[in-house]
Amino acid sequence: MKKKFELIYLILAVLSFLYSIAVYMVGSGTFSFMIWVAAAVFFGFLFFMEKWQLWAKVPKALRYAFRAVVAAGLIIFLICQSCILSSFFSKGEPEADYIIVLGAQMRSWGPSVVYKARLDSAIVYLNNNPEAKVVVTGGQGGNEPVSEGEGGKVYLMEQGISEDRIIVENTSLDTDENVSNALELINATDDMTIGIVTNNFHVFRGMMLARHYTDADIMGIAAHTEYQYLPNNMVRETFGILKDVF
Repeated sequence: MKKKFELIYLILAVLSFLYSIAVYMVGSGTFSFMIWVAAAVFFGFLFFMEKWQLWAKVPKALRYAFRAVVAAGLIIFLICQSCILSSFFSKGEPEADYIIVLGAQMRSWGPSVVYKARLDSAIVYLNNNPEAKVVVTGGQGGNEPVSEGEGGKVYLMEQGISEDRIIVENTSLDTDENVSNALELINATDDMTIGIVTNNFHVFRGMMLARHYTDADIMGIAAHTEYQYLPNNMVRETFGILKDVF
C-alpha cells in the first residue's frame, strides 16, 4: 500500500510541475502557474516522506495537526468547487435589461481566448434579446494595448452589435471592480434584471459579487472555457471566492 501511495504522489508531483509549465507558457500575465509549482512541491514532499518512511520520526501531535490542516483544506476546496459547478451551465433567462461582460485580457490582435468566449456569449444573448444593453468592463493592464472595456466594445461592434447598446467601463482592475463599477454606471435598481456574462468557472463568483452590491434580479450567462485551461481556472477561482468571502 505504501508503494502505491509513493507512486501516486510522484505522479501528481510530476503532473503538477508539467502543468505549471503549460500555464506559464500561455503568457496570461498572472502568476497562477505558481499554484501548480506549490502543488508539485507538496506532492513531492509527501513522496519523500513516504519513500524514506519519515512519518514515524515526526511527533504524533504534529502528524495529526498536518492531517487536520490538509483535511480542512480539502473540504473547503470541495465546497468551493461545488459552488462553482452550481452555476457552471447557466444560460440566463430572456429579456434582461442589461448584461455585464466581465473583462479579461486583451492581446495585440484582439480579445484573448477567454475574453472572446465571454463576448461571443454576450453576442448570442444580445441577438436573441434586442432590447437588452451590454456593459463591457475592464481597465488597461501593463501588458495590454487597450483597455478591456474599449477592446470589448470594438469586438462587439465588429460582430454587428449597435454602438448605442454598448456601455464601456474602462477603469476596473479586478472582478470586484468590474461588477461594482458596471452596476454604478447603469444605476442598477431593484426592479432590473441583470445578467453576468463570464466563463463557466467564473459565473458563481460574478453573481455572488453582484448580489452583494444590488438587490436587482441577477442571473448568470456562462461562456465556454477551453478544457486545457479548466484545471487552472477552477483551482484559482477557489482562492478568488475565499478572498471575496473573507
